[in-house]
Amino acid sequence: MDIALGIGFAVGLAGLGVGIGQGIAANGGLNGIARQPEASGKVQTALLISLVFMELVFLLSFVIGFLLMGKIGA
Repeated sequence: MDIALGIGFAVGLAGLGVGIGQGIAANGGLNGIARQPEASGKVQTALLISLVFMELVFLLSFVIGFLLMGKIGA
């Protein structure tokens, strides 16, 4: 039971961290585009790549959580 609680807490913290990180990254990207609209293509590309990597961190923690949940009953 303690392991399941720990897994849920870890996945929740990962989601919280990713949400905060994506908000900060989006804020920076939008500020950059607002200051230099001519560089919006480059900023947008870098922003989307960074958001994808942040989301990948959460998805991997989610998958690892499910894999560990399968080990609890064994």
